[in-house]
Amino acid sequence: MLWPWRSPVRGMPGILNDMENIRNFVIIAHIDSGKSTLADRFLEITGTVPERSMRAQYLDRLPLERERGITIKMAPVRMRYAVQDDQRSAISDQKNKFILNLIDTPGHSDFSYEVSRALAAVEGAILLIDGTKGIQAQTLSNLRAAQKAGLVIIPAVNKIDLPAAHIEDIVAATSELLGVPKESVFRVSAKTGAGARELLDAVVRMVPPPGAPKVGAGAASSAAVPAGISRALVFDSLYDDHKGIIAFVRSFDGSFRVEDMEFIASGARFKPKEVGYFSPDLQVAPEIMRGEIGYIATGLKDPALVKIGDTVIAGVTADAPIRESEKLALPGYREPGPVVFISFYPDGATKFDDLKRAFEKLRLNDAALAFEPDANEALGRGLKVGFLGQLHFEITASRLTREYHLEFLTSFPSIAYRVRNQGVTSTIKQPQDFPDHPEKVWEPIVALEILAPKEYLSSVLGLQTVFDIEVVHVSAIGESLLIEAMMPLRELIRDFDDRLKSVSQGYASFTYEVADERESEVEKLEILIVNEVVPALTRIVPRKDLESEGRKTVERLKELLPKEQFSQAIQARSLGRIIARETITAMKKELGNFGKNGGDRTRKMKLWRKQQRGKERLQSTARVELSPEVFREILKK
Repeated sequence: MLWPWRSPVRGMPGILNDMENIRNFVIIAHIDSGKSTLADRFLEITGTVPERSMRAQYLDRLPLERERGITIKMAPVRMRYAVQDDQRSAISDQKNKFILNLIDTPGHSDFSYEVSRALAAVEGAILLIDGTKGIQAQTLSNLRAAQKAGLVIIPAVNKIDLPAAHIEDIVAATSELLGVPKESVFRVSAKTGAGARELLDAVVRMVPPPGAPKVGAGAASSAAVPAGISRALVFDSLYDDHKGIIAFVRSFDGSFRVEDMEFIASGARFKPKEVGYFSPDLQVAPEIMRGEIGYIATGLKDPALVKIGDTVIAGVTADAPIRESEKLALPGYREPGPVVFISFYPDGATKFDDLKRAFEKLRLNDAALAFEPDANEALGRGLKVGFLGQLHFEITASRLTREYHLEFLTSFPSIAYRVRNQGVTSTIKQPQDFPDHPEKVWEPIVALEILAPKEYLSSVLGLQTVFDIEVVHVSAIGESLLIEAMMPLRELIRDFDDRLKSVSQGYASFTYEVADERESEVEKLEILIVNEVVPALTRIVPRKDLESEGRKTVERLKELLPKEQFSQAIQARSLGRIIARETITAMKKELGNFGKNGGDRTRKMKLWRKQQRGKERLQSTARVELSPEVFREILKK
């Protein structure tokens, strides 16, 4: 196939600088489908990583990724590849050496924002499907996102080496899903490498070079760019102590050398320390060529100056009247909407400023993070952090501990409610700000898609008795059923994922997105210790669950709190009344055995009455301080 587009590229002559010999693509799939393993095979086939240095999941650089066996961060890599001799005729008169820019992406729905940013930087996608489990929920979600971005889709079924695989059935389902012949679906084994080279050849044949018009929306415009101006989209970044903020970019116009540059959104001007490519380690190069993916070591230290989705430009002199930013800016990214809010408070030797700086640096590498100041009487200053889901929170908390060596406490997870009180409507993120008698409350609702084998339909539908799920539609996809439903967002943080896996023996998968809101019957549950509210333990719970949740909390606190010299009343309060109570009795002082040693009861009673009066005085001024250890235990699931 002869490509009809030929665009000159600024830079050194040579076949590897020609945009026609560049292919930018991603691997997308449901979690645990073998994306990272397939990327390993590509690295071996292209010789990008020496055999002696090769290890499993090579592109997964975070220790957490390797431990959990999942991809958390997108990982770009630049490979040089020569197609097989018998494929030369398929690419007509072009040379057979190519630059392949691959971005490996996460598969979990909590990291879908990572996938969306990667899709904007490429022209094609390998849709990888697990040969043992078939099409799963995130397969559908990623496929829709890639189609919306106008990418060429190359379907491939993985794990053909496993005896439990149902390859032909899954190939047929994939063919039906995409509307392509069965012969167009590749069969590969990422573990053994079978079919991997043929898949790379398909990338060369099927994925268009940079600059080609995309099939649908999502293509970055190159119109009306002044001569000599270079533009690139920032799709990720990270912080380096020596090089400053490193921006991951896709060049759309011109090339980038070590020269003056500028970020359009922040207005920050800088001269980078270096530019280069991902091989997959950072490799310095004279320039980043047009159409390629690379990095710019900005030297900037302030995280606020580099924003994901910003456009970096070069070739603009300091006195040039280029302030028409909206004309030069490339299409950015839709801001992710956090759905779960959890407060973080410094603990141990960690200070608030340490925690804040760590989140600022993490946000460079995780654009989905959102945080704002928070405060608690017991725990001091903290940050209210928004996450895309429970796994997103768990990974972030682990990275704070591992990468920044911080100690911290976290609050109960909560979501944002829209509340009308005294005629005023506002969004409430903090449970303690929730009014006692609101006029109306609206909660976010998620559109849920559950994909499960047909034999588990009744078990999955049985979850309606545990979770507030409303099934909308059930349809068949191959040998599985797609269950479309609506569910309150609050139910997702009640171990919905674990329960779904349990009832389906691990075969069901789901994906979701916030779709709407509806009126809700929820109330504020407060916990009082010695008649004083503990704000960090305040939660918003469904009205029907108030008493059970209140009872469980006060019983747990009774187990955890130590005895004092005064009695401690632990109460759960909602709607202005106490709905559960436990009491920790006061410590008793040993008065001695007066009768045995010559004492009498009169003396004993005198000491007892004196002790009681002291306890009464102490009770009137008593205040219980919850230790960090108690918070840590009560906030555990």
